[in-house]
Amino acid sequence: MESLEQWRQGGKSFSHRNHSVFYRDGGEGAALLCLHGFPTASFDFVRIWDGLCSDLRTIAPDFLGFGFSDKPKDHRYSILDQADLAQALMLHLGLNRCHLLAHDYGVSVAQELLARHLEGGAQGEGLQLLSVCFLNGGLFPEAHRPRAIQRILAGPLGGIASRFIGPRSFGRSLAAVFASETRPQPLEMRDFWRLASRQEGTRVVHKLLDYMRERRIHRERWVGALQRSTIPLRLINGPLDPVSGRESAMRYQQVVAKADVALLEGIGHYPHFEAPHRTLKAWREFQARFEAESAHSGRQTCR
Repeated sequence: MESLEQWRQGGKSFSHRNHSVFYRDGGEGAALLCLHGFPTASFDFVRIWDGLCSDLRTIAPDFLGFGFSDKPKDHRYSILDQADLAQALMLHLGLNRCHLLAHDYGVSVAQELLARHLEGGAQGEGLQLLSVCFLNGGLFPEAHRPRAIQRILAGPLGGIASRFIGPRSFGRSLAAVFASETRPQPLEMRDFWRLASRQEGTRVVHKLLDYMRERRIHRERWVGALQRSTIPLRLINGPLDPVSGRESAMRYQQVVAKADVALLEGIGHYPHFEAPHRTLKAWREFQARFEAESAHSGRQTCR
């Protein structure tokens, strides 16, 4: 498994709205776009990276305000802009079709991309999605349980509170969303802190948290995209997650017809980091179903 420095050295960058965006690009075949969560970065996928790259061409950016990408203090951060970033990166790479694997913050970006995909319809406008696999995230604002520190930072005093974020408070808050048996080791937590604090990133964290308000505003559009999807969807969920765990998975099963849910018992908010082998297995099962359905559809078309 790569170290954080090896991850950085193996990356590339492109410009989005005159800001530098870091991304990783590896493997061959159909494209898989990985969208990370808050408050971390694409490095979250390091434990499953080789497995993903062995199957598909795998691309993972750091969103603006995160990780090794720029963190401009005067930028208006939004899920819609991060979706624009994802589309711009794929255009930069000459790709217009991909699978999605999304976690946490990236789940909302994926829902917006799915809505755009459905709006493109037969015209094939924008980024065309082949399948979407969600990891733990706030798919439904009514089932999302933000931590107390998130509510404070997202409030009117968030800018002031963000000045007091340090490695200890950051580590305590992040560790709390992992299952007790699968929490990061001290050196791993140090890496997460390095990613979050780079370029004084903690000074923009309150702006990034506006995504919780956006989820409420765009609830009908984003949940509607799940319900109207014409492509395969799967949710891989760590049910011990206090933010978007078992309750979120149950809500998904209530709202989405023929819901495909893989529960990883004993796991928290970061399935791909806490249980990489089980997460890869669940993702590959989903991809195998996609390939079988695609083959069947092709046979039907030929008849």
